[in-house]
Amino acid sequence: MSQQLLADLQLRLDNLEARTAFQDDIIDQLNHEITVHQENIQDLQEQLRLIGQRVKDMNSSPIARPEDETPPPHY
Repeated sequence: MSQQLLADLQLRLDNLEARTAFQDDIIDQLNHEITVHQENIQDLQEQLRLIGQRVKDMNSSPIARPEDETPPPHY
């Protein structure tokens, strides 16, 4: 093979290796971001579950709302 052809092939190989390294770095960054977002989603789901439970607990309270109470006898 000629020197020029070898130099061109080496340049192409170097470019491909650089692109692959860049893509690997981007994939790692994206995986990290996905992990962070997934953790945030899980935290929010747990908070929503707790809020839902509190709402259910409030609705099942034995104490009636003031507007649902019958008026005292002296009214």
